[in-house]
Amino acid sequence: MSLKYNEKIIPLAKDLRTNATPQENHLWYDFLRGYPVRFQRQKTIDNFIADFYCHDAKLIIEIDGSQHYTEEGLQKDELRTEILEEYDLKVIRITNKQIDTNFQGVCIFIARIVNETMQVNGSQNK
Repeated sequence: MSLKYNEKIIPLAKDLRTNATPQENHLWYDFLRGYPVRFQRQKTIDNFIADFYCHDAKLIIEIDGSQHYTEEGLQKDELRTEILEEYDLKVIRITNKQIDTNFQGVCIFIARIVNETMQVNGSQNK
């Protein structure tokens, strides 16, 4: 299924890129921007904006602050993940705290997931 998007949220996605959190900037500038597999920041998919998206790995990385751990935030994230997974995408969540306290571990985790999902996706395309 091809990715659809709501063009009305593109200005918001641009604003989110400009005003990224320190953790998003750290992950982008110190790891994902130069990663051998291309990632995009604040990618619009359906009616959502994914923090980071990798087309080749069919992967979305969400960076979650404290608002994601309220009852309402957890419910919204669960629904959002269900919808995004309908596009055959894998969604992983990383907390701000993980980036702040274990950045190298986060990078290793992302690299492992990218490798795994690309192997699975590659074998499906053959």
